[in-house]
Amino acid sequence: MRRLLEALTVRGRSFVAAGAAAIICGLLIPEPDLVRIGGVLMALPLLSAFGAGRSRYRLSCARSVTPARLPVGQTASLTIRLSNVSKLRTGLLLAEDTVPYALGSRPRFIFEGIGAGGSRSYTYQLGSDTRGRYTVGPLRVRVADSFGLVSITRAFTSTSTLTVTPRIIPLERPAVGGSWLGDSEEGRRSIAASGEDDVAPRDYRTGDSLRRVHWRSTARRGELMVRREEQYWRNTASLFLDTRRMAYSTAMFELAVTAAASIGVHLAGEGFEARLVIDTGEVPRQGSFSDTLLDTLAVVKPSRGTVLEAGVRELGTAGGQVIAVLGEVRPEEARELAATRRGTAPGLALLLTEEGARAAASAAAQVFAGAGWRVAIVADASRLPVAWQELHRGGTRGRGGARGDGFGYGVTDVAGVPAGAAAEAAAGAGGTSGDRGTAHD
Repeated sequence: MRRLLEALTVRGRSFVAAGAAAIICGLLIPEPDLVRIGGVLMALPLLSAFGAGRSRYRLSCARSVTPARLPVGQTASLTIRLSNVSKLRTGLLLAEDTVPYALGSRPRFIFEGIGAGGSRSYTYQLGSDTRGRYTVGPLRVRVADSFGLVSITRAFTSTSTLTVTPRIIPLERPAVGGSWLGDSEEGRRSIAASGEDDVAPRDYRTGDSLRRVHWRSTARRGELMVRREEQYWRNTASLFLDTRRMAYSTAMFELAVTAAASIGVHLAGEGFEARLVIDTGEVPRQGSFSDTLLDTLAVVKPSRGTVLEAGVRELGTAGGQVIAVLGEVRPEEARELAATRRGTAPGLALLLTEEGARAAASAAAQVFAGAGWRVAIVADASRLPVAWQELHRGGTRGRGGARGDGFGYGVTDVAGVPAGAAAEAAAGAGGTSGDRGTAHD
């Protein structure tokens, strides 16, 4: 009985109160007709509540969200399909979906009577300016009678998951020579093998440099043989993101996450076999690299860690180029990170710092540049495309160092360059990285 009374709407409770008052007044006057009217007023909502409680609609709810993953600022469509799997026609159904506050207000919609075996669909838009993984649902359905006296709520258990990823900034890099992406059709490139060289020659493979041909073995066997001082591997990259709270302000941490997401998507688009490493270690892959990257960065938060030891150790376990997205790092930490670069593999460091704190970033930049890395100092997201291009072009000319392997190094500071001037400088063929900052030997 208590549950039935709780199901009454304001109108239903008003009917009960008016009926009780009419009965009391009819008994005091006395007036039998007034008592009968009061009895009808009380009986109508109670009978409606009893009938609504006894109704056994069998409903199924199917949900779909498209796309299930989207960058901040964009919207997704969520479709709810409510089906009647019973043999009775439903009454008026008032539905409300459970939506987190960050995604907007809760949508409310009405399903008029759904016949046996029928269904109704409703679609609404979702979006957020805050990255994260959000659970949408479950759907709550209220069964109301025709007079609006009773409202009984039922909830489904199914939910939908919407992942809002960091903003993706399109990145492009200038064309580079074969030393970066290899000369073969498979996109392979060579690097110096670690450890002692195995001087035993092997058969020539497509993409091998003619400089590695072992002519004595070639003359003896009658076919091209090359030395094993080099090993061949598909383009690989390790993307390192420092997530320590001590290294960033709130705004700079979000910029670091945006930069890591943009770089990772760019690497995946170029066919790199990449992995994501943070200061606490490597992030296990779940599916493709892009999925792992975006799902991780959608929910990553500043860590309470104070050292980079675990991340540095993971970086040292694999070859390939290393791309580091960093906040404030001490020179000794920069030296540890710089040591993870192996052989002739490129090392790129993106230092994110506030406009007024570039002096500390310059000290770390000098350490990286001295170890053969290319470095860019960036203060806001608008400079990121320019910095990315300068990381690929700046080291081969200007006042940076030059190495025998063709991989130069230097420091590019694009933090203080106006957006228009930076874009113009990035597009120019005759500029140098030294025009924007200081290169260190």
